[in-house]
Amino acid sequence: MPVAIGFDFRLILCFFSKVSPMYPIHDHDPLVLLATALAAKRRPAELLEIMAAVDLIQGNIPNEEKLSEAFVRLGQNGLLVERDGGVVLTPAAESQIQALPRKGEMAERLIALRSLLVAYTTAGDGLAVVIPADQLRAAMLAHRAAAASAGKNLLVPKPKPEAAKARPGQRQRKPLPKSRPR
Repeated sequence: MPVAIGFDFRLILCFFSKVSPMYPIHDHDPLVLLATALAAKRRPAELLEIMAAVDLIQGNIPNEEKLSEAFVRLGQNGLLVERDGGVVLTPAAESQIQALPRKGEMAERLIALRSLLVAYTTAGDGLAVVIPADQLRAAMLAHRAAAASAGKNLLVPKPKPEAAKARPGQRQRKPLPKSRPR
């Protein structure tokens, strides 16, 4: 009976070239990348904005140690860069975000981003984005305090409009004409 020997051709390709796959992909990597993309539209994203985006995407904020490790991994793989006191996406990460479906739910977008990250190969020469866990914890607490206050959070999804209610009497029949005398 023939024995099938499984080779990962992607790893063999990476062995002979100077690129390496982004392996392994952790659960928090696509979350941090998508949250940074949401928070950093025109300028570098601050930690508080990233925490608000993580809360918007997932509904809760994960452990700050895991988020700190995700920032380091994404920085080392050349997807995030620290600039002007904030975090921005690299052009490679922006192309990953542009490839996501536009109208999908956040869970679908996270799954699609995870599959894109699995296929992503990196040169591995990126600088790590080191954000200590205590800074992430402070940003998380500040976000929770801001959410509890009466201020308006702009990253909260807009409520969907209810179906337009028809005004009464708009679709009724016309009255019958008066009967003529015979």
